[in-house]
Amino acid sequence: MNYKNELDSNSVFRVVAEKSAQLGLETYVVGGFVRDMILNRDLKDIDFVTLGSGIDLAHAVAEGLGVRRVVTYENFGTAMIPWHEQILEFVGARKEAYFDRGTRRPTVASGTLEEDLARRDFTINAMAISLNADNYGELFDPYNGLADIETGLIRTPLEPETTFDDDPLRILRGIRFATQLQYVIHPEAIEAIGKVKDRLSIISQERITDEFLKILRSDKPSVGFVLMHETGVLPILHPELSVMVGIEQLDGYGHKDTFFHTLQVLDNICTTTDDVWLRLSALYHDVAKPKTKRFVPGRGWTFHGHDDLGARMIPGLFKKLRLPGTHMKFVQKMVKLHLRPIALIKDEITDSAIRRVLFEAGEDIENLMKLCRADITTKSYARKARYWQNYERVVAKMKEVEEKDRMREWEPPVSGADIMEFCQLKPGPLVGKFKSAIEEAILEGEIPNDRDAALVFLNGLKSRWEKGEMFA
Repeated sequence: MNYKNELDSNSVFRVVAEKSAQLGLETYVVGGFVRDMILNRDLKDIDFVTLGSGIDLAHAVAEGLGVRRVVTYENFGTAMIPWHEQILEFVGARKEAYFDRGTRRPTVASGTLEEDLARRDFTINAMAISLNADNYGELFDPYNGLADIETGLIRTPLEPETTFDDDPLRILRGIRFATQLQYVIHPEAIEAIGKVKDRLSIISQERITDEFLKILRSDKPSVGFVLMHETGVLPILHPELSVMVGIEQLDGYGHKDTFFHTLQVLDNICTTTDDVWLRLSALYHDVAKPKTKRFVPGRGWTFHGHDDLGARMIPGLFKKLRLPGTHMKFVQKMVKLHLRPIALIKDEITDSAIRRVLFEAGEDIENLMKLCRADITTKSYARKARYWQNYERVVAKMKEVEEKDRMREWEPPVSGADIMEFCQLKPGPLVGKFKSAIEEAILEGEIPNDRDAALVFLNGLKSRWEKGEMFA
């Protein structure tokens, strides 16, 4: 199969082919770029393998492209060129051997193209396209990666247990590719993962989290989490999720499997958002259920307080996974509030209850409502229709209250400085008590969300305080 036309659509390949010929090198495009070109996916960074010095080729190509900056890694024999929105990476063909089982870092030596492709993780990433004059554009596919693309199969070029044992990160990469591409992992590879999964302990948390987030960003992340569960990887990497698995029966009462319910919620929300942090909120919305599960005779299973405890677990999870703290408060808020809109679904929805949710959610109210809708996973069509109808009632009521009371991104109409000036107070806890009382009055609908009304109310509070009737 020849991909000359595809290569000719990008001037980079012509420059690389020209400079490679001038240096007397044999050069190929390899790896993920080849896979994604065949799959018609978005094409990103480009990897080149040459039978010679990748660094020398990179410098020649940079000159041909008019690029001054070349990043070189002499110890690894690699070089990178930033080119518009892409990174061009060059490396000499090599073979690898893993002698130290405590590290992912192999001993490398120069090798043939086939030896270089053999060290790749999966057959779909072990293909190359020639940039050489005598066979320009031809596909080199010694491990039948094209056939595996056509059948949707994740398979290792060499014996899978050795492949995963040498570099355990490949376990997660395989699960990630299966999730992103909706492929099936070969049974022998699944078996090998089960045998060497404990080797994941040598992988840095940053690399594990990178694969974790890529799975979360896929169209249907549940595929990856089910694979982690079935292969025994989940308890190693994320025990907080693995303990969700299972249904416990007692006195004829059971409860839904929290893990698979969570995955359904996650897939549901992925149809409405690409925001990985909202997706993470869906994954963690019931994370505290195992810790709050209680059996009440005559009533069945309860999970009281799992929303609050789950929110308190989020900082620890972010720290463990090395996730950026800038998104932690958002996830905490979503987990803490995920039951609140559902609790509003009653015959009478009070304005004060709506105000409180709008106040606490603030600018994230749409995200919270997406999470609540995704949380409707009942298999009963009648029940689901009823939930959705009630959900829409709450949304409509929120819109009505929002238009009337302007609770979105609400700031109290009277500030702490206003209170200190009006009441002749110094900074201290008393100022906060006055401010909280005003906020409570607005949320309960006792006064409108208006500065003049708040000052009148404050004057009444001040009078009662001076008489010793409150805040004693």
